[in-house]
Amino acid sequence: MMKIEYEQNGDYKIPMLMADPQPEGTITKYGMLRETFLKEHHKGVYSAFLLDGTLKKHLLTIQTQAQEMLESLMDKMQKTEQVNEELKAKNQMLWVARMESIKNRAEEIVLHDVVYSL
Repeated sequence: MMKIEYEQNGDYKIPMLMADPQPEGTITKYGMLRETFLKEHHKGVYSAFLLDGTLKKHLLTIQTQAQEMLESLMDKMQKTEQVNEELKAKNQMLWVARMESIKNRAEEIVLHDVVYSL
C-alpha cells in the first residue's frame, strides 16, 4: 500500500507528492520519430509508457539502439563497398555520393527494424 504524507496548510491537508525522477539525456531524431510513431499508430502503448512514467527512458533506449545500429551498418557497408580514405583522396565527389547512399540505406534499415517496429 502506498504511504502518502500530508502537509498542514491552514485548515487543509495537502498531499506531498513528488514526481518520479526522469533519466538524464536529450531526445533527438530517432527518439522523436519513435514518439510520433507511438502517438499516431499505437496510442495504447504510448499511453501506457506515459502513465508509467517510462516514456523518456524508452525513447532514450530506442535512440541509443538506432544510433548504434546505424553506425555499425555504415561501417560494414563502407568496408564491403570499399568506400575508404583512398577513394576519398582520388575522387572526393564519388566518395560523397557513395557515403550518402550508404547512409540512406542504413538509415532505412534502422527506421524499419528499430524505430517503426514493436
